[in-house]
Amino acid sequence: MKRKELSKWKDEMLTYNKLPYSDGITPRQAIWKKNKATLWYYAASEKKYNVPLFLIYSLVNRPFVLDLMEGGSSIEAFVSNGFDVYLLDFGVPGLEDKDLSIDDYVTDYIPKAVQKALNHASVEEMTIVGYCLGGTLAAIYGAIAEESIKNIVLIVTPIDFSEIPVFDKLLHAVRENDISFDKYIEEIGIVPARNVEAGVRLITSPIYYSPYLSLLLRADDPNYVERWIRFNTWTKGHIPLAGKTAKQISEDLLKGNKLIKGQLKINGKQVKLSNIHANLLVVVTENDRLVPKEQSIPILEEVSSLDKNCEILQGGHTGTNIKKDNLPAYLAEWLPLRSERLEK
Repeated sequence: MKRKELSKWKDEMLTYNKLPYSDGITPRQAIWKKNKATLWYYAASEKKYNVPLFLIYSLVNRPFVLDLMEGGSSIEAFVSNGFDVYLLDFGVPGLEDKDLSIDDYVTDYIPKAVQKALNHASVEEMTIVGYCLGGTLAAIYGAIAEESIKNIVLIVTPIDFSEIPVFDKLLHAVRENDISFDKYIEEIGIVPARNVEAGVRLITSPIYYSPYLSLLLRADDPNYVERWIRFNTWTKGHIPLAGKTAKQISEDLLKGNKLIKGQLKINGKQVKLSNIHANLLVVVTENDRLVPKEQSIPILEEVSSLDKNCEILQGGHTGTNIKKDNLPAYLAEWLPLRSERLEK
């Protein structure tokens, strides 16, 4: 990497490590750390269930969107409804983390964090909740996990990459080896946050102005303005992606579509989605351009779960965000029924 590029990248890292609101609003405690990753514990306001939630967020966004603001926080809703919550925050990788792979996340980071959470909660089972690319990791982990998983909730999670409605010609070129990103990734070591954001923008909103029109129309509403600022901070808060992980996503998922085909190997172990027996809830949205529902729903045909459901919501990729402190309809009944309510 050239000196000028490295200097720019370091400045960018400082910016992304000092984002406002990144601590969220719900009281929490760090109970485990590994490299840049932190396992956060959020205690239930009044514990009602014996199966805690273990949240796995995406690798390319900061997870503070799950605890964005009072009355608009998934974590706040979970704890106020009686669930203990554990959040695995992978942190912001640096150049020294360029060789971090999906194998590392799935066989080292996630299982050790889950074991810590199980011990901390003094329970034997967890509900794993995966968001977007974090859901992909959750599904891979669920297929090879030695720990007991009672429930898995996958929210706007890419699983099947056979069809990508946007840039289908680009995907075809990648699969035919007409285009390769390997040399770029090897040269740069780690995909900078600005490149991650640019890729997301190309798929979702190449011309990014509608949020500002919404802000202009409701500029006299202080609550809306506060939420807009926090949410916009998150949308611009993409983080770098380790080079080796980026190559695996490109080769094994985008190009090879190995997860849904049962051909993916993690540390030499074949990942078969049929090994998943946990209760499964797949949550998708009707107008998600980043992760269309067609990429998520096929997992239902592959798992061995007897209890499996799909919820199709209106809205886009962030249409699952909680806007008040009640559990959303897609979880309000499903989750409590599968979480072993404590006797009074």
